[in-house]
Amino acid sequence: MAKRTATPTDPDAGLGLRERKKRQTAIRIYRSAIGLFTERGFDEVSVAEIAAAAEVSKMTVFNYFPTKEDLVMAPMEHHTDESARVVRERAPGTSVVAALRGQFLAALAEFDPATGLNDEPFTLSVVRLIHRTPTLALRALTTVGHESNRLLAAELLLQDPEGDRIRARVAAAQLLGARMALTSHNQDRMLAGERAADVLPEALENARRAYDTVEHGLRDYGVWSGAAPAHPTA
Repeated sequence: MAKRTATPTDPDAGLGLRERKKRQTAIRIYRSAIGLFTERGFDEVSVAEIAAAAEVSKMTVFNYFPTKEDLVMAPMEHHTDESARVVRERAPGTSVVAALRGQFLAALAEFDPATGLNDEPFTLSVVRLIHRTPTLALRALTTVGHESNRLLAAELLLQDPEGDRIRARVAAAQLLGARMALTSHNQDRMLAGERAADVLPEALENARRAYDTVEHGLRDYGVWSGAAPAHPTA
């Protein structure tokens, strides 16, 4: 079966017929699950009900999504190795911070859900579901957050001529901490009802400032003149 030429707007491009059908089945199961979870709550929906809604067998659901949590978290976990990959594939002469900053800014401009700056109703329903379901929120922190950190630290260590494990771990924590803070802030604004297009200019500036902080360090941050600082809502 001939494969189609890839295009940025066609996620099935380059796949054969069998692969496209498998991908379409996975999407149908995923969207059916999210619809039911949103309507009734994650704990109140069985895998059998999801299978019926997607018009597949229960075994087919498990073939695509081994656990119930995977029905929500699998797309997010596709980004787990993203930062490590960006560092690994960056152009010669490009710093780690510059590579990750550039990737995040480009993703913001595309309203990539991974940046938190996406106001599509379906995307927001997934974000709300994760926020209000403890098992999903914990998995987002442990599986996605910790694994992303581990992979990035490992990649940084490979490229550190001194083999300094602590420096690699600290750098990974700072870089991913900045990304997580930006993503969380963007999600909060989307959940509050703001439009992604309206927030984009500020989100881009926030990202530049955040990565500048990582790049140049905290230095005198927190050294006040003596007057008690104001405490705005975080």
